[in-house]
Amino acid sequence: MHQALTAAVKAAGAEIVPLAHAEAVVWADPAAVGMFRELIDEATAASWVQLPYAGIESLADLLDNDHKWTCGKGVYADACAEWMITGLLAAFRDIPRFARATSWPRQGGRNLLGAKITLLGGGGLAESFLRLIEPWQCDVTVVRRTGEPLPGATRTVTAEQRFAAVGDADAVVVCLALTPETTGIVDRELLAAMPDDCWLLNVGRGLHVRNADLLAALDAATIGGAVLDVTDPEPLPDGHPLWAYDNVLITPHVGNTPEMGLPLLAARVEENVRRWLRGDELLGGVDVDAGY
Repeated sequence: MHQALTAAVKAAGAEIVPLAHAEAVVWADPAAVGMFRELIDEATAASWVQLPYAGIESLADLLDNDHKWTCGKGVYADACAEWMITGLLAAFRDIPRFARATSWPRQGGRNLLGAKITLLGGGGLAESFLRLIEPWQCDVTVVRRTGEPLPGATRTVTAEQRFAAVGDADAVVVCLALTPETTGIVDRELLAAMPDDCWLLNVGRGLHVRNADLLAALDAATIGGAVLDVTDPEPLPDGHPLWAYDNVLITPHVGNTPEMGLPLLAARVEENVRRWLRGDELLGGVDVDAGY
């Protein structure tokens, strides 16, 4: 276990023990999926497993109803919301084109102030974004599964209303969990419903966007451009068509980085271990059936 997470567990009042004696497991290496089931099976006394990231799609098939599962939901929301603000400002101020220029470019750009933003996703990331975007006085529509109003949003609608929700947007921002229902949600039909100067931003997962449909929209100039922190595949290979557009900005999954995220995750682990020891409700609970 990473030293910072070990320290967090101890600071909460628990001790580190061999897996066979563990009552709870803090999983610290999302890349080692192949080891996951073997290690969980070894922890026969464990009833709670803490996962490191908000997204659990790589482990979704391995989760069960025999354990209490928690993840990093909300842990990285503020960091990713900062990226969303950065991406919007870069898009609206035409930074992708300016950054590629090798001579004085023509002027361009528009204000974020008062812009119409549509968020696909209404979880913790959307909540953080709505708090951070407040000074810009934007008109924000949130598209979420339940349609339950989200504080700070101008309006909240359900996924069935997503085409209307993007119809007059200046930018559409994907901040969803990846599930079978949200995979490919940004497709030809949704892109066609967006105005031809509307920007697409994706801080969710690469599989939310159908690449072929996005490339077609960029070629036809039926959207303003795209700012992508996540891609499919990832890393995006050298020579991929998306690298060629001067109205596309790609960042290498830096909405949250390990350096940014580790202190945040350690704080969540410490808080959840304290709650576990007290018998309180844990933060970041996973709905195994829903897949997030």
